[in-house]
Amino acid sequence: MASIPLTPSQEPEYAWEVATLYPAQGEWSEEEYLELTDHTNRRIEFTDGRLEFLPMPTEVHEAIVQFLLLALVDFVEMKKIGKVYSNGIRLRIRPRKHRLPDIIFLHKDHFHARHNRVWDGADLVMEVVSDDPKDRTRDYETKLADYAEAKVAEYWIIDPDQQRVIVHHLNGDQYTIEGEYQRGQQATSVLLDGFGIDVAALLAVAEGIPE
Repeated sequence: MASIPLTPSQEPEYAWEVATLYPAQGEWSEEEYLELTDHTNRRIEFTDGRLEFLPMPTEVHEAIVQFLLLALVDFVEMKKIGKVYSNGIRLRIRPRKHRLPDIIFLHKDHFHARHNRVWDGADLVMEVVSDDPKDRTRDYETKLADYAEAKVAEYWIIDPDQQRVIVHHLNGDQYTIEGEYQRGQQATSVLLDGFGIDVAALLAVAEGIPE
């Protein structure tokens, strides 16, 4: 159905002045960021006073995250070794820098870093990469450095486009690649002895999802 163009008198009006009620980019405090994200379902990260708006997840993204979450929760609960969550726990990398990992695990020995609004540490995080170039750079480069800075022991990158899972393990202050896994292989954790994911089964959950 063709749309009818708006005449000048029908064009919507926006209250742009509302934006002036909030801090300018670069001037947000950590508490202002937390307050904002306490009251929105938008995925927003935070770096040195700047808000970073993440793309909304696709069904492919969520299907893979759900597969990982269920597998990791089953393992962690069976072993009774910690807490696992997805898409929502804010991780403080350092003061004025927060990330939102797709999957985050904290060992029970480190629960002193666990707080209701934000965690001050994690032992393992996972990111599912989208096909957006900016998102790929964020997960492969920016977050690789950020999670190393936060001393996260293990970082998994799941790349549906490249059909692979990369497991990084922290060695000093930098990550080394412990394994790069494809279909027919089992992606295994260094940190969690006995935990692994069949890559073919993981990628299969995204098959058949329409464009």
